[in-house]
Amino acid sequence: MPDLLVASLFNTLHPCIFLPFPSTNSLQCLRLACCYQISDKGLCEVANKLPQLEELDMSISNITKDSLEAIGRSCPLLKSLKFNMESYRRPHIECDEEAFAIAETMHGLRHLQLFGNKLTNDGLLAILDGCPHLESLDLRQCFNVKLGGSLGKRCAEQIKELRLPYNPVDEFPFDAEIDYGSLDEDYPSGISDIDFLSDDDYHHYEFSGGSEFSEYDQDHDQ
Repeated sequence: MPDLLVASLFNTLHPCIFLPFPSTNSLQCLRLACCYQISDKGLCEVANKLPQLEELDMSISNITKDSLEAIGRSCPLLKSLKFNMESYRRPHIECDEEAFAIAETMHGLRHLQLFGNKLTNDGLLAILDGCPHLESLDLRQCFNVKLGGSLGKRCAEQIKELRLPYNPVDEFPFDAEIDYGSLDEDYPSGISDIDFLSDDDYHHYEFSGGSEFSEYDQDHDQ
C-alpha cells in the first residue's frame, strides 16, 4: 500500500477513521473542516501518530488549545496551520489561549491563518516571538487585534504576507458573515468596538500585493 500523504475529512465524527492504515505515519497534509464532533481527546490520540505532518487545517471546529498543544508537541515538522473560526462581534470576548499554545509549541510555522480568532495584541506578540519563521499571517476578522504603533511596525517588518482584520473575505471558503449578536452593556447606545478604531489603526502600514494567503503546497518543499 502506498504511503498516505494527504487526508481531507469534512463534518466527520472522529479522525481515527483513517488510522488503521499503516501508512498514516507518513501523512503530511490533514484537513478537518467543520468537524464539530471531533473532540480534543480524539484529536490528541491522533496527534502522536502523525510525526510527518506538515500542513493542518482545523477550520470551524470545537477544538481548543489542548489539541493545539498536543499537535505542536507531536508534529515537529508542521509548517502550515489553518485554525479558523466563525466570527462574531458580541458578546465581546478576548482569549489568547490558542495563540499562546501555537507560540509555545509550533516554532517552525511558515503559514498561519486565524480567521475570526479572539486573540488580542498579547497573543499576536507571542506568536511573533514564538514563530520566528512565519512568512504569512491571516488575521481577518480578528477584531481584538489593534495593529497600530510598534506592533504594526513589527508585523510589517517580520511578515511577508499579512492580512488585516478588516481585509476582504471574498475567497474565504466558509461563511464569513459577521454575527453582530445583541447589544450589551459594553456598547451603550449601539456603539461597537469598531467605532473606537481610527483609520490609522489598520491603514498606517501598507502591505504590498494583497495576494492570496500562500497555498500550503507552495512551501511544501522548503
